[in-house]
Amino acid sequence: LCCCEYVDRRGERNHLAACCCDCEELDEGCDRWLTCRSLPPGALQRIADTIADRLRVPWFSGAVKINVSLVPPLVLLPVFLHVAALHFLLGLIILTSLPAVVLWYYYLTHRRKERTLFFLSLGLFSLGYMYYVFLQEVVPRGHVQYSQVVALTCGLILMLAALSRAKKDPGYLPIPAGNQKPSHQGLPNKSVRGSSSGLHGITTSGAASSRAVNGEAKGYSRMSADEPEGVKKDWCTKCQLVRPARAGHCRLCGRCVRRLDHHCVWINSCVGEQNHQAFILALSFFMLTSVYGIMLTLHTICRGRTPFVALFYCPGAYSDYSSALSFTCVWYCAIVTAGMGYILLIQLLNISYNVTEREARLALRDNTGHRLLGGLVIDTGQYNRGFLCNWGHFLSMGSSPPQRSAEDIV
Repeated sequence: LCCCEYVDRRGERNHLAACCCDCEELDEGCDRWLTCRSLPPGALQRIADTIADRLRVPWFSGAVKINVSLVPPLVLLPVFLHVAALHFLLGLIILTSLPAVVLWYYYLTHRRKERTLFFLSLGLFSLGYMYYVFLQEVVPRGHVQYSQVVALTCGLILMLAALSRAKKDPGYLPIPAGNQKPSHQGLPNKSVRGSSSGLHGITTSGAASSRAVNGEAKGYSRMSADEPEGVKKDWCTKCQLVRPARAGHCRLCGRCVRRLDHHCVWINSCVGEQNHQAFILALSFFMLTSVYGIMLTLHTICRGRTPFVALFYCPGAYSDYSSALSFTCVWYCAIVTAGMGYILLIQLLNISYNVTEREARLALRDNTGHRLLGGLVIDTGQYNRGFLCNWGHFLSMGSSPPQRSAEDIV
């Protein structure tokens, strides 16, 4: 393949110059639209798949496909911020509508159980663009020292390093070779009962007839193990393996993860035993760097006022376009920082009570947990060993290879 050729989703060789040719789905849609006829079921999805397949850029070994979810943040974010800097009312409307649009897109993809790079690209491009505006509009004013720029840059680098670590293996359980059902020696052939909770507790043989814990998704079961004490093992029929305690199956990744906390759309990956510490570290570095950058910017464009007062009252912010753009970016950063701060707060509270987000959600659904601190945390009471022990357990996670122990058997 040359740099402009590619193999399309039908397995045929195609060229970028022919991206607008022979699009039967789009032709049919236009014909029906012109003749006022309704589209057949699935027509819009086929048109979207065709456009996504043909949206490519030249590359050395053939044209590579561009993920459609990467385009909106790269194009719309700078446009919206520059438009918002034109007038105070425009900024108010745009900065109010942006979180609503992001939340709407999140619930749309979450309901469809789709993976998307939109949130990861939005976060990374927001960081890069805010840093560019800071260097281009704020630093030349002469009120920011060289050491402060270095400190902000180091915080950004540390945050990206932690994010890179958080993007790695969260603790996926190995898939059996050949993706075949392993032999269940020691697991008697008994009736399968629906479960996928991952909330584990030791149950005796006398409680074998009790109800199974409700799960997040179908396809999981607890099968009785041939153990002397009659304990049970958590069996995942999706991955065809026995899961250790607190592990769970992610419907988006299609894998079982050790000590699954949640699937984070901002890193487009699961948060589990191996990357939970890096995830908390990335959030912490982001909060420190963002707050520091906001303070430096407000100190520059709103001289003589404290950052908190300047955030709500800065008379000279719209005196020139450079100050207006900087002030708009400050408010955008403040909105994002507030959202990330809430996520970090919930994570720290969950760690303090040794409960994962997944366990808290299941306990809340099954009404088996206790609401604490105004409902900010759900304590299941199952793994809580006190504040210091809980944090010690969290800080020691992933430091040694996982070993099977009595706690792994359910």
